[in-house]
Amino acid sequence: MLTPATISSELRDGRRVVRLAGHWTLAVLAESLNGLEQQLAELAAAGVDWDLEAVERLDSAGALLIWRGWGRRWPATAAMPAAHRHVLERAASVPHPGPRALAARHDGFTHWLGAITLRAGRHVRDATAMVGQLVLDLFWLCAHPREIPLREFSATVYKSGALALPVTALVGFLIGVVVSYLSSLQLKLFGAEVFIVNIIGMSVIRELGPVLVAVLVAGRSGSAMTAQIGVMRVTEEIDALATMGVSRSLRLVLPKVLALALAMPLLVVWCSAAAIFGGLFAAHLQLDLSWGFFIDTLPRVVPLPNLWIGLAKGFVFGLLIGLIACHFGLRVKPNTESLSTKTTSSVVASITVVILADAVFAIMTRNVGLPL
Repeated sequence: MLTPATISSELRDGRRVVRLAGHWTLAVLAESLNGLEQQLAELAAAGVDWDLEAVERLDSAGALLIWRGWGRRWPATAAMPAAHRHVLERAASVPHPGPRALAARHDGFTHWLGAITLRAGRHVRDATAMVGQLVLDLFWLCAHPREIPLREFSATVYKSGALALPVTALVGFLIGVVVSYLSSLQLKLFGAEVFIVNIIGMSVIRELGPVLVAVLVAGRSGSAMTAQIGVMRVTEEIDALATMGVSRSLRLVLPKVLALALAMPLLVVWCSAAAIFGGLFAAHLQLDLSWGFFIDTLPRVVPLPNLWIGLAKGFVFGLLIGLIACHFGLRVKPNTESLSTKTTSSVVASITVVILADAVFAIMTRNVGLPL
């Protein structure tokens, strides 16, 4: 049975001596740490002598508690066994940052900005190294075509592309209905109902289709990739691959990145078709536009370059989502908290980068594909 930690005092030769007794361990002290530390600090401030001979057991937690109660300095008189003194000396050797260091750590915009910059720099450095390794792997595969990881590539295409068809079609159809319905209400006010084809065609094929698919793929496939690589990190499978001489970038990263770059443009076409069908359906109900008029007008008001822009966006977005998912997956530390944190960061970073890339596309292609 564990004896509770006690503090008592008595007078010896006219001096007040504080006597510690019992078990000064974490199992006993867990519920009374603050009270005992405050009591020790008050006694230390009074300049008493200390007697630790009756302490039955002292661990690191108890030693730190006593050391902090003493104000992190040795008292003038302290009687204790050699074993307890050794534990207290170890507690005394633990560096203390001090109030100035703590304040400097948490105070100031400069420190926050510097930490963010360093973190971003490390991400850029690791991402650049990963991209460089992928380029080297591609050159190596050109010289050794038998080593192309077709099985991993096809599995990723199936999981990220084929299995995503239902959800992308549903979301695309509903977005098309919403855009068509809201636009028709405004166009009716000006008697310009026929321009619903322009609005749906340009917005879906050029903008909404690629972005919607990118967000869905980032949340669905990107997070799954990060979690898969992260679990392999936690279970040390990646280390086992390295031990066997298997390249992790060749077997894990490259197939995923290339598969997403291939599957994304196909999903963009699929989602855009569903969205146009949804917009056509809603326009037929709301504005009584015929199906034939919509289908005949669409190719004239949406030039072909818009489709190429949408496909190019899908390819670039897929490439970015795959790289970011694998990048965060490889940064997972061997614990479950890091796995969940990196998975969340992967999705957030993917969506942010996709929107940034979409803005760059909008600027670069601002004069391309516009109807005359």
